[in-house]
Amino acid sequence: MKEYKMQGTPPAHIPVKTDSPILLEGIHSKEPEPMPINYPEDQQIGYAVIGLGHLTLGEILPALKECKKSKIAALVSGHPEKLKKTGLMYNVPESSQYSYEDFDEIANNDDVDAVFIVLPNSMHKEFTIRSAKAGKHVLCEKPMAISSDECREMIEACKAASVKLMIAYRIQYEPFNTYVKNQIREKAIGTVKFVEAQNGQSSGNPDHWRYKKALSGGGALPDIGIYCLNTTRFILDAEPEEVFAYQYSNPKDPHFKEIDEMVNWQMKFPGGVVAQCSTSYQIHTSKRYRVVGDEGWLNLDNAYGYVGQKLLHGKPEEHTPVQEISIKHVNQFAQEMDYFSDCILNDTQPYTSGEVGLQDQIIIEAIYESAKTGNAVSLKGKLQKNLNRGKEPSI
Repeated sequence: MKEYKMQGTPPAHIPVKTDSPILLEGIHSKEPEPMPINYPEDQQIGYAVIGLGHLTLGEILPALKECKKSKIAALVSGHPEKLKKTGLMYNVPESSQYSYEDFDEIANNDDVDAVFIVLPNSMHKEFTIRSAKAGKHVLCEKPMAISSDECREMIEACKAASVKLMIAYRIQYEPFNTYVKNQIREKAIGTVKFVEAQNGQSSGNPDHWRYKKALSGGGALPDIGIYCLNTTRFILDAEPEEVFAYQYSNPKDPHFKEIDEMVNWQMKFPGGVVAQCSTSYQIHTSKRYRVVGDEGWLNLDNAYGYVGQKLLHGKPEEHTPVQEISIKHVNQFAQEMDYFSDCILNDTQPYTSGEVGLQDQIIIEAIYESAKTGNAVSLKGKLQKNLNRGKEPSI
């Protein structure tokens, strides 16, 4: 066979470790350029995705095809026909397809390293505990559970089984929101004074599980309002000291026989920072927040969306008072799954751990208490001050 050599091309530096990038010679600079890493398939973390609803079929399974350290290994569903069809679509053999009833057999499936729980909120605790007992690491959708007591049970079950537990706060693995956090940390808008956050959408089928309190644990607040709550905590890197809330549900609307339609609430943070948050199931889609400091502001439109973020930076400069910040889009679901896979591969603590999810649930319960009583509710002594967070995601 004829041997070809490229004249004038320096050799590549090829590290032995699979988690180190191949370095090619610089084209536009003098420094070598690292190439993207794709783990060999036998070294990728295998996920069993539990629940085949909108989020799984529309976002999570397609995102697994974009992952570098994660792959689909099994499917779990209560709908046999949907399970079979999805298995054919994603090349998952029948031996790795499970019903909710026979799920515990997954303990014998060595291809499954972790589960991704994408079920109604009231089922999160059950399947977290069953997964932990099966020896599988757990990535669980938000909200973590329907009560703080359930959250604590989930944390303890995973600790007892020596498996990792991460809550799928995809916003914390998204570059626009991470940029805002870093700008606040670097005081790019001076000292933060207040935050305005809003997440709302129109209602769908009133028979959907989200409108049944026994399954959802609540309405707009735990489902979409949690984005305002958790993202504000994330970008400020702080915990609230007090909440005050107002709640309303239209008594004539069949969607809201059991759950809240709208919740408005304030959170007071250390140093006098106040966050004004609102969420609703009955408004035109609005997913945005603005952080205002004494030397500027940051405004992120479609902040909680899967794509389409638009970030503006208001500055005191005379010639460029408002600047749009451009950042390359990434798949948030692929980012968070690969981050969790990295935690498993390197035995490190997840950044959005179960303790982070517990904090949110405690705050949600305080918001509901305030809305019910009409009084501010103190969070002092209720929240963990120094969360055991792992390494910040590198985006």
